[in-house]
Amino acid sequence: MSIGAASGAAAAAATGIVTANPAVGVGVGIAVQAATDAAVGRFMKSMHADQQELIAETAGRLPVGGFDLWRIKHQLPVENGHGEVRVTRAFATPLALCKEFVFSVQDGDKADSPEQWFTASACQDSSGWKWATAEPAVARWGTLQ
Repeated sequence: MSIGAASGAAAAAATGIVTANPAVGVGVGIAVQAATDAAVGRFMKSMHADQQELIAETAGRLPVGGFDLWRIKHQLPVENGHGEVRVTRAFATPLALCKEFVFSVQDGDKADSPEQWFTASACQDSSGWKWATAEPAVARWGTLQ
């Protein structure tokens, strides 16, 4: 059961105690579930954005063929991650300098922890290197990009 579903069910039950109309309880439960799911989605999106920004910055400062480690640790122990970034290609467009890279995400801190690899691109603008791809990372971060 998701956080939104649990909070919606609790709100519906609490409303049912106050009112005899079950439709009001269901309506309150659905509204609370939707609001909670939206809040959790925003929170997770910001956690994913932190990871993507760090990985893009790491790729941006590396030469083609270069590699480095990345690690992010949030205040809350949620969506912390670490792995490796390897730049495979740099190219210029009329709008920006871009780099393609592969990056790994290791689940856990032990040497034998499972590791997954993904591909992505980053491009440089006036404020620095920014994540520039969606599809290759969907498997990692879902549709919340």
